[in-house]
Amino acid sequence: MAGQTGGRGGKKSVSRSAKAGLQFPVGRVARYLKKGKYAERVGAGAPVYLAAVLEYLCAEVLELAGNAARDNKKTRIVPRHVQLAIRNDEELSKLLGSVTIANGGVLPNIHSVLLPKKSAKKEPEA
Repeated sequence: MAGQTGGRGGKKSVSRSAKAGLQFPVGRVARYLKKGKYAERVGAGAPVYLAAVLEYLCAEVLELAGNAARDNKKTRIVPRHVQLAIRNDEELSKLLGSVTIANGGVLPNIHSVLLPKKSAKKEPEA
């Protein structure tokens, strides 16, 4: 259990994710930022902020996809539900506009020109 307890105090280490109240791994995001060579130096707050943003986006997509799954009377989220969730949300659709989701399909849409014409004349009953 190396790294779990301190030498003198005997305190358990608390992860940066736990300190920030996040589920996403702040340490891993920090490592990716450093290894990715996005900048020479990476501040202490940057990975926390980025992990929080990623967690929020993930939660938003999962909530909308869960709603789409429930609308289709399913208990499991499949790529189709993620696609419907993203494309029906204006902001997420703009953010992920150039993204292709495998097995996502397309939004159900029939052009109005292709629909059968409604007869305007109805005989009034006297």
